[in-house]
Formats: sequence, structure tokens, C-alpha cells
Amino acid sequence: MAKLAARSLRHRPGAFVATFLALFLGATLVMACGGLMETGIRNEVPPQRLAGAQLLVTGDRTHEVPTSKKHKRKTTLPERVELPAELAERVRTVPGVRNVVGERTFEAAMADGAKAQAHGWDSAALTPYALAAGRAPQHPGEVVLDAGLARRTGAAPGDRVRIAAHGGSAAYRVTGIAAASRAVPQPALFFAESEAVRLSGRPDTVADIAVTLAPGADPGTVRKDVARALAGQQPVTLLTGDDRGTVEHPETVQGGEGLVALSGAVGGLVVLVAAFVVAGTVSLSARQRSRELALLRAVGATPRLLRRMLLGETLLVTALAAAAAWPAGPVAGRRLFGTLVDSGLIADTVVFRQGWIPALPAYGALLLTAVLGTLLGAAGAVRTKPVQALGEAAAPPPRLHPVRIVLGLLFLAGTVALALVTATVLRGPVAASTAGPTVMCCVIGLALLGPWCTRIATALLHWPVRLLTGAPGRLAVLNCRARAAGTAAVAMPVVLAVGIAVGELYLQTTAAAATDRAFTQDLRADAVITSPAGGVDPALPDRVRALPGVTGASAYVTSSAFTLAPRDGDENKHGLPLRGVSADGAGQTLAVRVTEGSLTGLRGAAVALPESVAHRIHRGVGDTVRLKLGDGAVVDVRVVALLAGRAGYESALTSAELLAPHTTAGLPAQILVRGGNPAALAAALPGLKVSGRDAVTAAYARDNRTQASVNYLVIGMLVAYTALSVVNTTAVAVGNRRKEFALHRLTGATRGQVLRMMAVEGGLATAVGLLLGTVAAGTTLVPFSLAAGGTGWPSGPVSVYLTVVAAAAAVVLAATLIPTWAALRARPVEAAR
Repeated sequence: MAKLAARSLRHRPGAFVATFLALFLGATLVMACGGLMETGIRNEVPPQRLAGAQLLVTGDRTHEVPTSKKHKRKTTLPERVELPAELAERVRTVPGVRNVVGERTFEAAMADGAKAQAHGWDSAALTPYALAAGRAPQHPGEVVLDAGLARRTGAAPGDRVRIAAHGGSAAYRVTGIAAASRAVPQPALFFAESEAVRLSGRPDTVADIAVTLAPGADPGTVRKDVARALAGQQPVTLLTGDDRGTVEHPETVQGGEGLVALSGAVGGLVVLVAAFVVAGTVSLSARQRSRELALLRAVGATPRLLRRMLLGETLLVTALAAAAAWPAGPVAGRRLFGTLVDSGLIADTVVFRQGWIPALPAYGALLLTAVLGTLLGAAGAVRTKPVQALGEAAAPPPRLHPVRIVLGLLFLAGTVALALVTATVLRGPVAASTAGPTVMCCVIGLALLGPWCTRIATALLHWPVRLLTGAPGRLAVLNCRARAAGTAAVAMPVVLAVGIAVGELYLQTTAAAATDRAFTQDLRADAVITSPAGGVDPALPDRVRALPGVTGASAYVTSSAFTLAPRDGDENKHGLPLRGVSADGAGQTLAVRVTEGSLTGLRGAAVALPESVAHRIHRGVGDTVRLKLGDGAVVDVRVVALLAGRAGYESALTSAELLAPHTTAGLPAQILVRGGNPAALAAALPGLKVSGRDAVTAAYARDNRTQASVNYLVIGMLVAYTALSVVNTTAVAVGNRRKEFALHRLTGATRGQVLRMMAVEGGLATAVGLLLGTVAAGTTLVPFSLAAGGTGWPSGPVSVYLTVVAAAAAVVLAATLIPTWAALRARPVEAAR
């Protein structure tokens, strides 16, 4: 059977190339996703500024969520966890420790808007930075700039520069210029230690503790001793090696988790699509070899032997595809990783890693796809009884296997169930968790029942096509109805491509539109004030309220928290979004509807809960809720109001004075202003940025689109791969009809008439695919639109759908007419042999 399989491949290059491309691209994409997963799991961020510290002590950002009585799930706190400054002295007493630096890190900005990280001068030795000119800062009002900042601002020792930090700005005298011995992409500046303590706003805490070891000290021993010295204190995390880089770039912790989830989801979809592509190609090839298989069955070959032959052919192709994918996978993974970095999903400091481990799941998926695709595709061709084989080769009976029918109906039932859950149970963006898989479930069901669905769709399109296309069209319709299985083989990849493209693209545009709408409806402010240093003075709202024309002003800061008491509810598992506001201005600047209580009580440890959240955790006005804030601090807050939040987009309100100190910046991020003119506000508040309402909403929408670009990339990959299956099946289907074309020409048909007939067949198969693909996309979009936006119609430009339609028609017609034209070049007498 192995020799027979090898000879079969040599005489059927079309099917061979189609299967090879499907398996090669599938293995390459899965290997690339494996590389992304390995990168996310390793999450290696080489230290840059802190490279001189062999050991870093940071606050523990882990939050454990109980999933059952015995099991817990770990998640990451959203904010930096500060450490008590006194812990640095404990670490200093550990044997083998040479030096300890309690790091204070905060954002700063130059007068021209250039952002930098600010530290105390003691931190300069950790990079290490060395003075290239001047001296170190010794007093308040002095600063050292790194060489890059000095070049950008043209500053030299003795010059005065204005620096914004911790909600204010002041002029500082440059005492020196520091040069780093290694590349540090993030600009840095250094204050005297006392000034760094003041500007950090946290005199009793430090961001981390950097430890350098004495010569000859054993790192492992020192690490254990440091852990023992800090036992019983605040939970800490000790980092060495490349893990130290996550201290400089804390956003990479959550970015790694997102990369693992993204690569796993995409890899799974690629495997699923690859199975469809291979199954469709093998099924079509086996069906077109039905006479050959029938003869083998008639002369004594068993179904098992035929399956072995077809499987052997596919495995030979699989071996070649695996060899080609070995060098291509890492290249594709690196290119994909670079695109994710450019989109902002992954920090550019993360190092891409792809070893031999991702090849194992890739080749496992490749082998599984090849075997399952072949067994599924060849099932109908090999199960025929020997007596019926030759007759069925001439006229295949229009029947489906009972198992296939049952599976198809089950998948369609699952589609209905997922759609109902999306529309009636879930609300807001979380509804995408069930809306996304719905289209795949529907496509699988339609593919399993492909011939039935194709007959129904062809019957609906029968008369319009015959009336519009004349005699070639009538013949094309008869061909499609007689070859329902062959038409389904061409139409089903179109269903998959259209379902994924339309469903997932409009899913993104609908989610983005709903999020933008929720943000805009919640915002009543006419202007937003921000600082180039990333935080504003907590006393600024009082100053703004006193300006002419201003009717309300509120500090604004966002974070999230976990409910510790009570523990029942999603807020303990996934977090509760929090918005910190000022009690005196929240009602004027935010469009929230209070159903009970009052926002004037949002002072200190107070919270206003959405009604749905309050109902889930069984709390009302006057009750107490225990929260674990973003930096791990535990507080008891009093419920002072209930809000009529929009379903799926609820967030709780708390006081800015409570929330801001527990964020990484330690300050309110913005000031929302009601009334007043943005230009007049900017003139009255020098050094601050004032944006109008339209600019704020446009920036928010732009950020949403930037994040969605990653999803568009994934969708584009899947659609491009699916388009390959359209070309594969269509080209193979057309390429094996040479004898039929020759008979048409021998009976008087011209080349043009045959081409027109095939164009109508391709158009009809495209129309069937578009119709069923649109139905599949609708099973996702209609429920999600109801859940996210309250309407059954998705948001997004109609040009997206028209582009998908045009692309599908162009691909199918090109894959139909080019092989047809090639087949018609031969003389009819020769082709009919």
C-alpha cells in the first residue's frame, strides 16, 4: 500500500500540492503560535536600568481567587505593590549583601513634553550610570539628566530646566550629565535622595529593593537568607536573572498572560480550520477517484486497505510539510510577534523565544489533522459494498452517513444554545466569550450537512440563475444539482471564510462601538485636564472650580478591586472596575443615574455600587463591603449609593482620595470639568494639557481601535488560510473535469460556452457559500448585538461585508476559470481519452 500511495501522488500533482499547502501552512501557523505561547510563558524581560542588581525584592502582586473548596486560581493585581522602606534595612543585615537601594520610581516630564522615569541618585549605580560631566545632585532643586535627555533639551551642567512631577512642576538646576554603560531605551533623570522622597509622594514606602552582592557571595544562599529575613513581614517576591526586567516594566506581567491566551486560542482555531481544509481536499480527491476505488473494491480490496492507502498518501505529504514547516515556523512566529509589539499588545522589551518545544504540539497537531482529515474525507468513498462500487462510481448516491447527520444536527443545536446564552444571559463585552465560538459551531454543523444545505440553497437560487444566464446557466444549474456533494465541497470553504470574516470583523466593530457609546454616554464633562507627568495635583479640582464659567470639576482615576467580603460573585473572581471621583463634582461631570443614596457621600472609604453588583453580593446603602484594592491594600468601604449602570459596562464609584494613593502613579489621572472654555482653562493652568470633549472621546475610540487591531490580524490570518482551502477545493474540483469539458466540445460547445458555464457554476457555488456564511455570521452577530448594544443589528460599515463578498467571488471565479482555461487548451480528442 505504501508503494501504491507513492505512485498515486506522482500521478495526481494537483491533489498533492493542495494537501501539502494546507498541511504546511497549518503546521507553520501552529508552530508560530507555539513560539508566541513559549514567549508568553517565559516572559523574559532582560533588565536594563537595574542590570547592576543581582537580586530584586518587590511586592507580591498575586491575588488568589478560590475556584472551589480546595483549589485556587492566581491572578495579577493591576497596580504596583509598594514595600515599607524599613525592609531595606532588614535586607542590609543579611550576610553576603554588599549594598541595598530602596528604589523610588515615578513619572516625570520635561518642559517640551519628553517623558522620563525619575529616581533618587542612589539608583544610578544600579544601571550603572556614571557622571560624564558635572556632579551628583546633593540638595533639593538639583537634578542629573541622562545623556539622551541632555541632548534633546540642549541642557548642560549649570542650566536650569523645568520638570513636571507628582502633580506639579518646578525649575531645577542641572548639576551633571549621566551616561549609561549599557543601552537603556527609557530616559531617566535623578534627584537628590530627599527630593526623590518628596516627589514620590510616599515617604514611608519604596517601589522595590535592589540588592548587590559582595564578591564571592553565593546568590542562592543570599536569596534564601533574604527570604528568611523578610518572613512574617509583607509578602514579597524575590527576582533574579531576566525576571528582574518585570520590575522595570510591570505591564509585561499581564502582557505575558494575554499572549499565552491569544496564542492558545489562535492555535486551536488554526488546527480546526486545517482539519476542515484537509478533510475537504481529501474528500474531493477520493470522490473524484471513485471509479479507481470502486475497481479496487471490486477486485477484493477491503475498506481498511483503501483507508491505509489514502492515509499513506496523506502521511507522505505530511512528512514533506513537516520538514518545510521546521524553518518556516520560527520565522512566521517572529514576524507575528513583531506585529503584536507594533500594535502595543506586547511590550518591546519582551524577548521572543522559540525553542524545539513548540514543534512538538505543532507536529502533533499536524499529524492529528492529517489523520482525522483523511479518515473523515475518505469515509464515504471506502465504505461502499463491492457489488455497488462500480455503479456508484458512475452515479454517486445522494446520501449522508447517519453519524454525520447526527453530528451536524448536534452542532446546529449547540449553535442555537450558544446564541441563546449570548443574547439572554450575558451582557456587555463579556458576551464575546460565547459569541465568538458560535460561528465556528454553526460552520461545522453546516459543513457536516453540506450536501443537504447546498441542495436547499441551490433550489432557492435555481430560477434566478436560469433566467439571468441563459443556456450555459441552465446547464451549470443542472451540473450543480447533480453534483451536490461536489458543489458543497467548493461552497463549504466559502462558508467558513465568510462566516469567520463577517462574524469576527463585525463582532469587533460592534464591541468597539458599544464600548465607545458607553464611555461617551457616561461622560458629561466639557473638558479634561491632564499632566504630562501622568498625574495631577489632588488639590487641583478646587482651583478649577473657582475659575470663571466652570460649574463642576472632579478628580478622576481608574483601577479595579476584588471583593473579599462577601466572596460570592464575579467581583471576587474577575475584579470590580473602580472609578475614583470627587464628591463635589461627580454629579456634574459624570452621567450616572443614582437610584438610592447620594454621590455627595463619596468621601473617604465610601463606594457607590451598580444595582446589578449590589444585588449579586447582597449589599445595599449603609452596608459595608471589604475590598482588596489594586495594590493589595484591604479596606472596608461603606455603600453610600446605588447606580443604574448599563448592563455589561458597570463600574463602581469611589472617592478619589481613597483610590488614587493605591494606584501606581499615586495621583488622580485627570480632572473632569463641566462648563468653561478649553482655551481659557489652558491659559489659566500653564503646564497642564486641556482637551475638549470631542478630543477625549476620539482618543478613547482610537485606543480601542488600536487594541482591536490585534484581533483583526488574527482574523486576517484565519481568513487567508481559509481562502487557501477555497482555492484548493475549487482548483482540484475543476482540474479533474477535463474529460467532461472535452465531451462538451465534441458535441458542439465552444470554449467560450464552457467557460461561461463554469463561471456560472463558480458564481452559484459562491452564492451558496455567501448565503450560508452570512447565516453562520448572523448566529454570532445578532445575539451579540442584542447583548452588547441592545439592538439586533451589528455596528460597522457595510463596506466590510461588500469587501468580503467581492473577495470570495474573485477567489472562487479565479480558482474556477484558470484551471478550466488550462484544461480547454488541449485538443478535445486527446482530452477525452
